[in-house]
Amino acid sequence: MRESLVVAGLALYLAGAAADLVLGADARVWRSFTYLMSLAGSACITAAGVISVLGATKTLSLGYSLGVGESSLRFDPLAGLFLTLTGGLGVAISACLLSWSRSEDRSKGRGTGAGYVLLLGAVAIIVLAGDAFSFLFGWETLTVSFYILSGIRRRSRHNATSSWITLAMGKVSGAFLLFGFLLLAGASKSFDLAAWSRVAPGTLHDAAYALIITGFAAKIGLVPFQVWMPLGYPSAPGPARAAMAGLAVNVGFYGLWRFLAILGRPPVWLVVLVLLMGGLTALIGIVFAGVQSHLNRVIAYSSIENAGVILVGYGVALAGAAASNPQLIALGLLAASLQVLAHALAKSLLFTSAAGFEADHGGDRMEDLRGVGHSHPWSGATFSVGALTLAGLPPTIGFVSEWFILESLMQQVRLHDLAMRLAMAGAGALVALTAGVAALVFARLVSMTILGRPWGSEQEPARSNDGALAGRAGMVFLALSCLGMAATAPWILRFIARGLGPAVPRDLVDAALKSPWVLQPVFAGFSILSPSWLALVFLIGIFSVGAATLALSRGQVIRYRRVPPWRSATSGIAGPDRYSPFAYSNVLRHVLGNILGTRREVRIIDPRQAGQGLQATDVTHAGPHLPADPDHPGSAHVLVLTQVIEPVETYIYRPARSLLEWVVRAVKRLQCGRLDAYVGYMLVALLIVLAVAAGMR
Repeated sequence: MRESLVVAGLALYLAGAAADLVLGADARVWRSFTYLMSLAGSACITAAGVISVLGATKTLSLGYSLGVGESSLRFDPLAGLFLTLTGGLGVAISACLLSWSRSEDRSKGRGTGAGYVLLLGAVAIIVLAGDAFSFLFGWETLTVSFYILSGIRRRSRHNATSSWITLAMGKVSGAFLLFGFLLLAGASKSFDLAAWSRVAPGTLHDAAYALIITGFAAKIGLVPFQVWMPLGYPSAPGPARAAMAGLAVNVGFYGLWRFLAILGRPPVWLVVLVLLMGGLTALIGIVFAGVQSHLNRVIAYSSIENAGVILVGYGVALAGAAASNPQLIALGLLAASLQVLAHALAKSLLFTSAAGFEADHGGDRMEDLRGVGHSHPWSGATFSVGALTLAGLPPTIGFVSEWFILESLMQQVRLHDLAMRLAMAGAGALVALTAGVAALVFARLVSMTILGRPWGSEQEPARSNDGALAGRAGMVFLALSCLGMAATAPWILRFIARGLGPAVPRDLVDAALKSPWVLQPVFAGFSILSPSWLALVFLIGIFSVGAATLALSRGQVIRYRRVPPWRSATSGIAGPDRYSPFAYSNVLRHVLGNILGTRREVRIIDPRQAGQGLQATDVTHAGPHLPADPDHPGSAHVLVLTQVIEPVETYIYRPARSLLEWVVRAVKRLQCGRLDAYVGYMLVALLIVLAVAAGMR
């Protein structure tokens, strides 16, 4: 049954891609057909995933049909868990794309639909792959789909650069995986993934473990591989960003879970590195998210933050494996899996909701989107739910997942190795700081972008279709999932426990259920939480307070009143000088100036030149501090230029690029055009190869 569902899903994807490539997207009917096929295919994949979680493990042999060795697809609970997640997201995102693409100016020509369904098919192949070739084939296909989606709008040099950087980082990720797979295949004499569990512990095992974790980390955005996300995600069209950030990135987490089950005990140094780098990634991601001026870049940097938090949970599981503590493995994987679920739902919701904002306003600059919730009530409401989820606030699934992450880090007392205990303590401090900054960042998004007031009525666009019927259904489904899965967390936990069966015994994960309604962090007697009762108390509290307020005010509270709004804590300041999204995040630029590398410059210029050529970008802002007085010709504008520097790009990649260019210029000198010189090069290369071969014998 599940095999037939997967085949049907892939066939529907193929039909959608063919329609986009052959017939194009100029006709509205064919645009709709492509995304209808992707929606139906994702529904089939979701059903196959649920059956795989609840059913027995089964391997489907493909023989030599792919032309490189014997290939297979493996249906087991872990694959089913991620198929259910990615397939369900595919249904919701396809519905949003169906509505988003109705406008002809949003989806022109060929490529967007084909790239999207190629991404969906690649994700399914990766999750089901039972051998190295199938896995790497799906991985490279996913890289190609990322390149297509991020480069489909190559009208500007920025988008072209973004697509190449996205492709390059995808190839780096694939290279690390390839080298790790070759080491394991050589040691086990097999390309079957399950056979690699027989590789004995040692240097080769540890090297392969490190290479594989690095390969997956490059895909999910671990520092220093995160630079492609703020460039690649915003370059993709509309809700396709949700497919990249909320759906496809989950294959990286799937790979980490799968190879923990295959390779088992990791070296201690690798555990320490994953914990600390995960915490550092989370902090860097959320800090840079807080100072961006463009909405899509804020969401992209938030993906880096969530990747770091998830890797911290995975690091706890690695610590449990290194210490031979299966309970700690269960807790770490459970916490990380819940965070994967929360991030996937909320990030898909943010990008799908923001796609309508950008399309109707002609850009995603937060200063221009102020009060967008008034013209987009459906998108604004669902966007707010996604923001609250990523902020880790109740009663969302993000609150439950972050609670589990923090509880798992508190289990350091159960380890005997000092290095791992210190690493868990350090990661805990970084995650706690990240959670605090995240509340500030997402409060800024909701208060300034959604609930704020536009700068002027003349700048507020006419109300759009706000997602239309299918798009609204997709966004509401994601928003209700963020809220409903928190209320039904005990049942979600049981499903996850089944899915994690290949990596950790199910009964250990089920130990997180203290009772049918109460959760605990696997270890009994530590702490408890009941998200189901919490959701019920929230509802009762809201209705009780609302009813009491209405009764005590005798209905006056619902009367429409006009009052002066609060602006910069000072009355009389209006227009572009009032409190803005940029000003809201200034506290981060000041307090965390050492991390951000904040640079400021004050200029006094002629009022006739004020604002000319000085526009806010992602990292730079210029705005008037003292307005010019037309009654006093000598008055001037004081402009404050603020810039933040991303350290990874500035101090790692740019020097590396300069070094590479110097090497290329040096090597080009060897191209003299003389035949005898080229023969000499070949002779030297042959001697080196013979010497290396003789030394290896």
